[in-house]
Amino acid sequence: QVQLVESGGGLVQAGGSLRLSCAASGSIFDIHTMGWYRQAPGKQREMVATITSAGSTNYADSVKGRFTISRDNANNTVFLQIHSLKPDDTAVYYCNAASRGRFWDRSDWGQGTQVTVSS
Repeated sequence: QVQLVESGGGLVQAGGSLRLSCAASGSIFDIHTMGWYRQAPGKQREMVATITSAGSTNYADSVKGRFTISRDNANNTVFLQIHSLKPDDTAVYYCNAASRGRFWDRSDWGQGTQVTVSS
């Protein structure tokens, strides 16, 4: 099992910036991809950005150029730097860790951190 703890959310004005952090602990050696997802009220959870253990990144089209995902492997932490925030970015942001063993796959989630963007 992987435990994930997010931090860094808050209330920010449109155009502002935030940096979200996600610290992983537990069975971290099997993690191959970490990512950020978000869920706005009344909407389904959606992928925002992912990063593999090799450093390859993937972004949702809606956040390209504004969001940057990075990871600190030494400290088992993944970050999401957000610039030019828009009211549509308001959501609960969840950290995800995807792990794989020889015969299994697992997905672990953090508790989420609220990001609210005021216009």
